[in-house]
Order: sequence, then structure tokens, then C-alpha cells
Amino acid sequence: MNQAAKRLAVATLGCKVNQYDTDAVVTQFLQAGYTLVDFREQADVYLINTCTVTNLGDKKSRQMIRRAHRLNPHAQVVVMGCLAQTSPEDVAELEGVSLVVGNDGRDRIVQELERLAEGDQKTLVEDIFQVTDFEDLPALNFSGRTRAALKIQDGCNQFCTYCRVPYARGRPRSRHPESVLRQVELLVEQGYKEIVLTGIHLGLYGVDLDPPLTLAEVSRQVAACPGLLRLRISSVDPHEITDELVELFSSHPAVCRHVHIPLQSGSDRILELMRRNYTSEQFLEIVRKLRAHVPGIAITTDIMVGFPGETEEDFAQTLELTAEVGFSRIHVFQYSKRAGTKAARFPGQIPAAVKESRSKRLIELGHTLAEAFHRSSVGRSVEVLVEEQEQDCATGHTDNYVQVRFPAMGRDRVGELVQVQILGSDREGVWGELVEGR
Repeated sequence: MNQAAKRLAVATLGCKVNQYDTDAVVTQFLQAGYTLVDFREQADVYLINTCTVTNLGDKKSRQMIRRAHRLNPHAQVVVMGCLAQTSPEDVAELEGVSLVVGNDGRDRIVQELERLAEGDQKTLVEDIFQVTDFEDLPALNFSGRTRAALKIQDGCNQFCTYCRVPYARGRPRSRHPESVLRQVELLVEQGYKEIVLTGIHLGLYGVDLDPPLTLAEVSRQVAACPGLLRLRISSVDPHEITDELVELFSSHPAVCRHVHIPLQSGSDRILELMRRNYTSEQFLEIVRKLRAHVPGIAITTDIMVGFPGETEEDFAQTLELTAEVGFSRIHVFQYSKRAGTKAARFPGQIPAAVKESRSKRLIELGHTLAEAFHRSSVGRSVEVLVEEQEQDCATGHTDNYVQVRFPAMGRDRVGELVQVQILGSDREGVWGELVEGR
């Protein structure tokens, strides 16, 4: 089979940063002449980007590797990402794996793979704590037509007691601003209207640069790029939301009124055990400041239930704080005991049934809060960036990340900014009709 005919199938597990890393590697395969096919099809190469944040992430990663080998026992299976970084020997033992790559050196994947003879195996996993430079991989292959992610930071040095991410990603490393702006220009040239800045610990962007730079400063530079309609800033820890960042949210027309601020727990006792660097009151202070300066801002979050030692009182404090903040969306996940973390040795491990019960209660509260946030848009005219269209039904998001559905009135509107009058809402989003003339 000639190289141009080789087929590549891809599966990504985990976070948006992982998705960016996948897109960066897929870009290299496409440039080398490979054709991208659905993972359910037979392919010559299966690329699996793994996750190790939870036990479930480990399990799903291994399942995808085994599934790839079953789909085509003669295919080359490339395993990269966080599980590959932290457990390369275990990954290499799985049947069918040809190449194991950690969270650095991914610019060599295509070349290394094509050097392998049939049945050979190679591991490219270095000590991630020795990596000091940001891996500057461009990603120009995205599944959507309007929104693109741009990874500008990698690594974390917080070492929360429940988390393996620093062991998988290493120390904080930032993309140089010149590279950031060059990638933004390329994405805008390709027709993307919205860019999402992502990173493992995004609030640490620029601390390792010489001279240092802040997230607010690089975001302001990106937002000024000609042709970019929207800039969305993803996850920022509460103690890293500076006055400069709040001012940017409030004043720049291209910066979306939406920020993801991980809470993890509403109990100060649990936050201290987790080794989070803020209190519940400090979290509330940040939220109040954002709401005072940025009317209509959407605040989304991550919350963990069942951390070792979490009592019903601790959980009640989480419910109370969650309701007081009024998050527009909550990602709820259950504590997962991870080998090598401090929390794995903590007393008071919570039974699975208790974690499941608390998770359901928090998810239900999240649905109530989401519906209330969406209801606040009813009767208003909002600006929507259209992302998808099937027949005459179009879907997009407002700048504060409310999903909007509306009749498209006969033409393809993907990529357009349109005005929609909101008529109704539910917990998933809102619906309405195009404002005449738009």
C-alpha cells in the first residue's frame, strides 16, 4: 500500500488540552499523506490519546487500545498522552501496541512510526520533569468549522493531593507570544471565528517566560487579532483571576463573558486537604467581582464529591456555595483513588454508594441552576455564532456559552454571527427565531 492510501483513525480521551494535542499530531499525519477515517472503520494506523485523571480514564484508554487491535490486528497502534507518560511499560504490554509516546516529542511520531518494521515496537517516553520548553506543535485540524482550541500552556506545579496531572504533564511551560499570535493568524485565515485558549494550568501562563507575561496580557494581544470575532478563555483557578483579567472580560468586545473556575469543594476543610490555594469565601469574592463588572457572565465549574473524609456537613457546604454562586454549568465527578497521590493514603475513604448519591444530588442542583441561567435570556435578543446546521435547524452559542437553537430560514448560516430573539428555555439551552433582516 502506498503512503497516500494509508488510513488513520483517532480516539481522544480526557480534556480539551488532550484534544488539541491530538489535533496537532493528526495535522502531521495529514501533511504526510494519510487519510482520516472514523475510528469504527478499519485503518492502517490507530492513534489513541489517553487520559489518566481517574481510574475510569485509565480503563477507557485500555479499552480503546484493545478495540483498535480487534478492528485490525495488522494495524499499527500508536498510544500517546497521559497514561502513556505515567505507565509506559503497562501500555507497551497491551497487544498490538506499536509505538508509545508520552507528553513530549510528539513531533517525531510519524517518522518513528514509518521506521518500524511490521511487529516492531518502540517507546518514546522521557522524564517529563526534565522537559523545560513548550512543545510548539501547530494544530490546524479541527472537527468544527467555527471554533478552534489553541493550547498556550502545559504542565502544573500545584500537586493537589488527589491529582496525577503534574506527573503526566511536568512543570509549567508556556508558548511564546509570537507563536501564539502566529497560530491565531493561521486559524483566522482558515476561517475560524472563535478561538479558545487552553492549558493544563492556564493561569500560570507566562510565569516561565523571559520577560514574564500574564494570561491577561497575551489574551489582550490575541483578542486584537484582525478577523477574530470571539476569544474564549477556558479554565482559570480562582486565585489566578486578576483585576487585569476581570477588566479584560468587562471591556473587550471580542472576549467572551464566560470563564470556567474550578471549585472542587465548598468546604474549607476539604479544600485544605485537597491542597487548593483558596477558601470558599475567596472563591465567592472572585465571583462577586466578576458579576459586578461583567453583567451576564457565565461561570462554569468542576466539583469533586467523595474526597476522603468528606462528611455530610462538608457536602452540605458544597451544595450551599454552589447554589449561592449560581453556576451556569457544573461538571461533577467522583473522587478516584490514584496511586502515588497523597489522598490515596488519607483515612476516611468514602464508600462508592455515598459518592454516587452525592453526585446525583449535585448534578440535579446543577440542572436547576442551568435552567435558571438559561431562563434569564428569554425575551432578549442575543448574538449567536452559528456552529452547526441540519436541514433548517441551526445551533450555536452566545458569547456567555448558552446554546441556542433556531430555524435557519433556508440557507447555510454556519460561521455567521446572527441575532436571535429568545422565546423559550430548558436545562440544555434556549430556542428562538432570527431577528428579521439578520
